[in-house]
Amino acid sequence: MDAPTYAELTELVGALGRQLSALNKKFSQVEEKVLALEKTNRALTVEVVQLRAQNATLRARVVELEAQVGTSSKNSSTPPSADGLAKPAPKSLRTRSGRKPGGQAGHRGKTLTQVADPDVVVRHEPPACSGCGADLGGAPQTGVTRRQVFDLPPIELTVTEHQVISRRCGCGKITRGSAPDQVGAPVQYGPVASAIMVYLFHGQFLSRARTADALSELFNAPVSPATVAAATTRAAAGLGPFLQRITTSLAGAPVLHVDETSLRCQGHLAWLHSASTPAFTLLYAHPKRGKVAMDAMGVLPDFTGTLVHDAFAPYDKYTGATHSLCGAHVLRELVAVTDHHARGRCQHDGPPRWCWAAQVTGALLALVTAAVAATERGAGAVPADVLTAHANLIRHAALIGQHTDPVTKVDQKHRALARRILKRAEDYLRFATDLTVSFTNNAAERTIRMAKIRQKVSGCMRTMTGAKEFAAIRSYTATATKHGLTTLDALTRLTSANPWLPTTT
Repeated sequence: MDAPTYAELTELVGALGRQLSALNKKFSQVEEKVLALEKTNRALTVEVVQLRAQNATLRARVVELEAQVGTSSKNSSTPPSADGLAKPAPKSLRTRSGRKPGGQAGHRGKTLTQVADPDVVVRHEPPACSGCGADLGGAPQTGVTRRQVFDLPPIELTVTEHQVISRRCGCGKITRGSAPDQVGAPVQYGPVASAIMVYLFHGQFLSRARTADALSELFNAPVSPATVAAATTRAAAGLGPFLQRITTSLAGAPVLHVDETSLRCQGHLAWLHSASTPAFTLLYAHPKRGKVAMDAMGVLPDFTGTLVHDAFAPYDKYTGATHSLCGAHVLRELVAVTDHHARGRCQHDGPPRWCWAAQVTGALLALVTAAVAATERGAGAVPADVLTAHANLIRHAALIGQHTDPVTKVDQKHRALARRILKRAEDYLRFATDLTVSFTNNAAERTIRMAKIRQKVSGCMRTMTGAKEFAAIRSYTATATKHGLTTLDALTRLTSANPWLPTTT
């Protein structure tokens, strides 16, 4: 084969050069595409990371919203009135007591009974014999059926005129008599009428205007909302000695229940504090919720007994007291954990998984049953072996609960609950070691429940002075009721300038 000529080699080199240029161009294009793809890949990687983070945030938010939707009066401190039409079906933690429904043996019922000496007797004679039609005017009486009707006569105001007489002595000096202290105006309502005003306003929670309308119709006399307000103010002004006495009694009580609730006043949020025992009730209105208001109330600074409350932190600042935490509050929190466990990330096919909150709930309720049985036996505490066994169940479950992975804020809240149960186990179990202490703080919650009714009727308290008057009068009537007095009788004594005062024991 002949060797290629110079011209052929030159042409071949040129062709190879052109191919190499084309390859270089294609390589540059491929390199640009690779760089573009790498850039796109980096952007997609960042976007995936962002979407995963956003997805985790949204999932956590869904869990939180589901927890909020699932919140009711059964598993939180939400009042039953807030459940609305979505009120959940009853799901009580109570077990069957074995007692039959209705009134129990020894229960004193309340019903009308006939009296031996009626005020009016109306005889209903037969007009004629039902057999032959003869007149029965002189016929002997063979029996009588007694039927009594209890009713009120028409209400009429009785006007008593107090004439203050002036007389001139022979020496020329004119001396005038003096009217009773409670008779100081030319025209006024007396103590019974004033007591009824306060009773309907702060006892039955009519609004001020409706109280005035009702009394105007009942008394057939003009009663204005201002008259009702004035009667309330005068009544509250006479409660100084009473409030001082029960404050001292509550400060020296062996067991005290305390609580607080919000109260709208003057367009702002105020607070109504309560302290109660089986014999005394004290309500106190204050702009603040914490220790400043509790100190101003005057009970807790000197209290050294057992303080039952709902774990609100300012109560723990009173180190001179022994603390007992409300079991009803923690049971509601535990139900919330159990509900979240059932519907949240722990849910799976097959039998329900174990939940630490359910174990704590079961152990607490078992101790409540044991405390009731011990009380009926006259013991002072739950048997030590029973207490130890259930306390260990509570502590072991709470230990697991506090190490739960905190994925969402709800999980963090549940971990905090477990830590609190571990830290305050002795305070939560106080009812089992001292049977004079109740399992719940219902005594204090019942005391402040009436304030919510007042607020629903009126919307708010117009002034802090009005809130303090409401608190003072409710303290007086609630304490009087605990001592067997009726609310109207106690208020009548108050408006007569002779308020009832309890003994200090």
